[in-house]
Amino acid sequence: MKKTLTTHTAFTHPATLGYLEGILSLILNTGLFFVKYWVGMQTASVAIIADAWHTLSDSLTSVVVIVGFNISAKPPDKKHPFGHSRAEVISSIIIGTLLAIVAFSFLMESIHRFKAQQTASFSTAAGIIFLISVILKEAIAQFAFWSGKKIDSKALRADGWHHRSDAVASLLILAGIYFGKTSWWIDSVMGMAVSFLIFYAAYDILAESMSSLLGEEPQKELQHAVCRLIKTTLSREVYAHHFHLHEYGSHKELTFHIKLPSDMQLQEAHRITDQLEQVLRQQMRIEATIHMEPLERPT
Repeated sequence: MKKTLTTHTAFTHPATLGYLEGILSLILNTGLFFVKYWVGMQTASVAIIADAWHTLSDSLTSVVVIVGFNISAKPPDKKHPFGHSRAEVISSIIIGTLLAIVAFSFLMESIHRFKAQQTASFSTAAGIIFLISVILKEAIAQFAFWSGKKIDSKALRADGWHHRSDAVASLLILAGIYFGKTSWWIDSVMGMAVSFLIFYAAYDILAESMSSLLGEEPQKELQHAVCRLIKTTLSREVYAHHFHLHEYGSHKELTFHIKLPSDMQLQEAHRITDQLEQVLRQQMRIEATIHMEPLERPT
């Protein structure tokens, strides 16, 4: 029983899941890139070639994920007393930036082909390959989303959206293969659609990651949870307010104010704050710094 528990704990460790998702993604996407690129060259399709490079960019972001988790796993040191977990958020920003570059490049190419009225010739083999690609990419996206939720990882969730955008892009190209025989413009339009889809994924990833780095107000659910814990821990009524949260990956630093009677002895006030900090550390895995204020009684 003890052995099983140890194995499960190791498998669900943040670094382990991050490495596993990154390696699986790297292998899958590299293989899909070569297949898609070959099909794109055979059919002279900008949409398929664009999707092939989009898939290769997934491989590059998988390398970013692996490196990011390697840095995040480092313990705190003198220069970084809160650890290195924000390297994972930086990884997300790199992923979003790479996506935006890929999207812009293929949007320009698709517009050029539309103006030149260039078309592409699709085959049954191309349709089968892209159907398989949709299934595989959605499968790895689901694994990335599950892993990201399991360990609360922005980088894995970002990589999941990268995989999802590639799956939807392949789905759009399948539609292009079906309608391409009757409409010369379908390839370039599908290329534009894929580009806008990648742009949207890049924006979503960058917006969330940058907001996290800039600092956000603690969610109301967290504030209510802290207040409930204070109420169950202390026998006296304590008013908590002015919450500020600083997140460093899984490490959270919370500061807030509490109001205590103005005539309370300093030793007792210190005992209360020390008790609350210990409870928050044990039950919510939060390092708290509590500021005491005098409670003004009505006269």
